[in-house]
Amino acid sequence: MSRRFVEVFADGDNVDEVFLIADKHLRVNRNGAPYLLLDLLDRTGTISGRMWNVSDDQHTSFEAGDYLLIHGKVQLFQGSLQLIVNNFDKVDPAQVDPADFLPTTKHNIGTLLEKLKGFLRKITNHHLRALVDCYLIDDQFMKGFTRAPAGIKVHHAYLGGLLEHVVMMLDISEKILPLYPNVNKDLVQVGIFLHDSGKIRELTYQHMFSYSDEGQLVGHLAIGLEFLSEKIKLAAKQTGEAFPDELYMHLRHLIVSHHGESQFGSPKIPMTLEAIALHIIDMFDSRLCIAMKEIDDDRKGSSHWTPFNVALQRRLYKGKSE
Repeated sequence: MSRRFVEVFADGDNVDEVFLIADKHLRVNRNGAPYLLLDLLDRTGTISGRMWNVSDDQHTSFEAGDYLLIHGKVQLFQGSLQLIVNNFDKVDPAQVDPADFLPTTKHNIGTLLEKLKGFLRKITNHHLRALVDCYLIDDQFMKGFTRAPAGIKVHHAYLGGLLEHVVMMLDISEKILPLYPNVNKDLVQVGIFLHDSGKIRELTYQHMFSYSDEGQLVGHLAIGLEFLSEKIKLAAKQTGEAFPDELYMHLRHLIVSHHGESQFGSPKIPMTLEAIALHIIDMFDSRLCIAMKEIDDDRKGSSHWTPFNVALQRRLYKGKSE
């Protein structure tokens, strides 16, 4: 019998399925009784799980990253579905198919990769083209680049999400940058390719989505700068010319400023035309991705509005049902 995934759950459904535990927290209700708050994950999404009156033995019997067979019932609460957990059993990872638990881009990875290469082949500056080639011929880098998510929860949080995000941004840049001839298109597009490159080491995505130790301590901006420093040296050898210092400085600025504002973790605000363009294109794709997913995930909700989204700091109007 095939499993039922989170995306088909409805209010009142009885559930006996295996989930990957993405996160767990022990909480206390208003009466002082402990309960478990769980993030239950399969490849189609996450549902919040609550187990009331949990015992110490139950709480300590598993950790985030484990698989649990959950016995419970789906309940609509404040406009969102949650799963009330009656009981659970720990499951041996060897007994599950990992493909059931890691969400994956709906696009073909090979097709996305060819689109990426097609955009980058149009770069005319020979220093930038040599630099891009040094990334593309690095099999280990590209293996991570084509598999990594762009995030854990916020946007493009699925295998292949980073590649999909970058290709979408490149496609957007192809359409809008010709309207602004003062903006260096080559520089923006290389910045798009490299801006989140450090995420292939910042994140872990073999068993579940999380942060690596390096990701927690260093972060993808610094890792991306390390990659760039290595590839700049290789590009200089490939061309037989020193990589221009000013061009290198521009690339570093693109990486460190692409978050836009300090409150979003940006060490520098965008201070070049190209950096401003990169930031806006990044925000355009990521925020629309968040909004569309929020609406799609809440289609079964009875309200015309989605629940409050922390990343967007708003609820979204879904419109009236037909």
